[in-house]
Amino acid sequence: MAHLYKATIAWTCDGDFAAGTYSRGHEWRFDGLTVPGSASPSVVRLPLSKEDAIDPEEAFVASLSSCHMLWFLDLAQRAGHVVETYEDAAEGTMARLEHRRWWVDRVVLRPKATFAAGTAPDGAALMALHDEAHHLCFIANSVKTEIVCEPVITS
Repeated sequence: MAHLYKATIAWTCDGDFAAGTYSRGHEWRFDGLTVPGSASPSVVRLPLSKEDAIDPEEAFVASLSSCHMLWFLDLAQRAGHVVETYEDAAEGTMARLEHRRWWVDRVVLRPKATFAAGTAPDGAALMALHDEAHHLCFIANSVKTEIVCEPVITS
């Protein structure tokens, strides 16, 4: 059975479209939730972009990180590890493909999980959990971007 996922992206011109001086601010709508979106200020100069909105590249990195985390939590729970906190300082980089064409070529996940006393996996088991989470992640399986997982191991 196929799953269907929906998002509505809505934009209304604010500025002079013909001159190219229009706002790239827009809205992402999901399941009754509205999130401000924009082109990245690194791509479209301020004030035509918005710093306080999510750009597609940030959302891409966040979706990879979120998917990885959800699989990691599921796998850890099934293995008897009790995760108390999880945080990932994920980063993505862009590279040029050719004139006017860029892509997010690499995403580095740096997940840091803390576990309840006596339930933490050893280093090898932790790496195996992250490796399996990466291979199960729907988003990671959907892209050609290099995705690197560098877990932060805590004692």
